[in-house]
Amino acid sequence: MILACENLSVVREHNLVLDRIGCKLLPGDITAICGPNGAGKSTLLSALGNLIAPAAGSVTLSDRLVVDMHPLTRARNIGYLPQSAEVAWDVSVANLVALGRLPHRDEGKAEIRQAIGACALDAFADRPVSTLSGGEKARALLARVLAGTPQWILADEPLAALDIAHQLDMLKVLRAEAEAGCGVVLVLHDLALAMNHADRVLVLREGRLVADGAPEAALSPDNIANGWGVFGEWIGEAGARALVM
Repeated sequence: MILACENLSVVREHNLVLDRIGCKLLPGDITAICGPNGAGKSTLLSALGNLIAPAAGSVTLSDRLVVDMHPLTRARNIGYLPQSAEVAWDVSVANLVALGRLPHRDEGKAEIRQAIGACALDAFADRPVSTLSGGEKARALLARVLAGTPQWILADEPLAALDIAHQLDMLKVLRAEAEAGCGVVLVLHDLALAMNHADRVLVLREGRLVADGAPEAALSPDNIANGWGVFGEWIGEAGARALVM
């Protein structure tokens, strides 16, 4: 299922937040959306998931308008992980993850167990969410998305609350999802993580798509200088590169 947008524009409070964005995202890839603060990264992710209405343009999934999909169909196909998700009730981790099955209207016990295991939460399954650390909670919220077995995972800064080890663990989980055929789209601020772990990078600046391609091309020193206003160079081998400023 190709997830695509064409001439996508979003206006918020009379300000143009996204300006005629167009891209086709492929299943099986990890796509990183990068850019400076205020570039429109989270807005693009929300628009791809039909969480905000565009002022112009369209989002399609397998050439079908996402806005026209039944909400349950859309929720079965697109899983969204917000930047700062709140849990309204102090449920157990297992019950939180089980909420991911709501679009399917089934218990999905096997899918729930698999999601809990994939996010290394077996030891936390019976614990109240309120007792979790920030990183543990982030993993539980990802597990809730995984339990819904979506075709696409849209995650807004999913690594922000995690230490280095758990960042790598979550990236392994997301890579496994991609290798199984799922499309994964991540908003990332850490350019080294995008360079080393994404298959494709979209770079936004002031609401416009200014680079789109393999990480080495999209995050070239020239593009970083133009997008972020800083100068640096990449060192190291492919898959283990660091940005030196």
